[in-house]
Amino acid sequence: MTMQWNPSPEQNRETPRTPVHLSRLAALLKGGALTAGLGMAALASAGVQADTWRFALEEVSGSVQDAYAQEFKKRIEEASGGDIDVEIYPYGALGTSSQLTELVQSDAIQLTFASPGHLASVIPESGVFTLHFLFSDDNAVNEEVLGNSKAIDMLSEAYTEQNLQLLGVIPEGWMVWTGNRDIETPEDMKGFKIRTMTSPILVESYRAYGANPTPLPYSEVYSGLQLGQIDGQVNPVFAIQEMSFYEVQDYMIQAKQAQFITTLVASSDFYSGLDDEQQQMLDKVTNEMRPYIFEKQEEYNADRLEKIKQDSDIKIITLNDEQREAFRPVGEKGWEVFREQAGERGSKILDTLQADIKAAEAK
Repeated sequence: MTMQWNPSPEQNRETPRTPVHLSRLAALLKGGALTAGLGMAALASAGVQADTWRFALEEVSGSVQDAYAQEFKKRIEEASGGDIDVEIYPYGALGTSSQLTELVQSDAIQLTFASPGHLASVIPESGVFTLHFLFSDDNAVNEEVLGNSKAIDMLSEAYTEQNLQLLGVIPEGWMVWTGNRDIETPEDMKGFKIRTMTSPILVESYRAYGANPTPLPYSEVYSGLQLGQIDGQVNPVFAIQEMSFYEVQDYMIQAKQAQFITTLVASSDFYSGLDDEQQQMLDKVTNEMRPYIFEKQEEYNADRLEKIKQDSDIKIITLNDEQREAFRPVGEKGWEVFREQAGERGSKILDTLQADIKAAEAK
């Protein structure tokens, strides 16, 4: 059974429902049921729970994360011969992104996406995925590196220290700026109130441009834009479309400064408690999902861009190479902040990724 919450566009903009304290929610989940206060039917009974994997998303139904989760569910249930049931919880059903990570750490749920935009506050090394002008313009290069770089093994160690098992690194597309004014030079960023996630590395990266980074929960971005509390935001195209951010913005700027990359994590206790056959099945499925999600995210972002063009008169601007190069030296100042915050291991991860990207591009 897939537990689906399908909010209306207006509900998408509300604060996620968190009617019970996180520790209480964790206890309810571990016990096999949720209260009616969550607006959801009771979960599987304790007798079924052992074969149920709960998978929580940071995004709503119809998103890239949802596409990944639905395919993951299909493959795991087929590979297990029906012995495992994957339940999917869209954004808002169980809490905010940081709360989902805590629920996995406590083994109240088994799987979630943990984006470095918030996770870097706990695991600074994960902030490497938020750095500007690190990854290749060629996504085939990025796919190869994210699947084979030893940097991922080093990163996995940092996750393990937080009782998290790193199962995969998931790209969701190029981050795109939207704003109430055009941004084509670093000077255009001066004083620009841009919504960011809570990562100190992200905040400092935009501060280097001269912008005024303003962390806000994902669910509050639309109202923040509408009320003028923020001037703009940054997200992949599919998210801009599905959350209707383009409705309250005048410009969309494609600068290819960074990709949105999330990570798939499981509870370390859950993962270590699986038998060898189940561990191998889980590893096999997540490894084989890599090319699937690279292709799917490109499809989603292209499709949603066309919908934005059809449904609005927002001005879409694509920066040329010369314009992008003007942003590069400023954007790379975030690398210094990352090295300071992520320490020696973080620096090694960054150096390894840089070397692997250059090597892959040279092939």
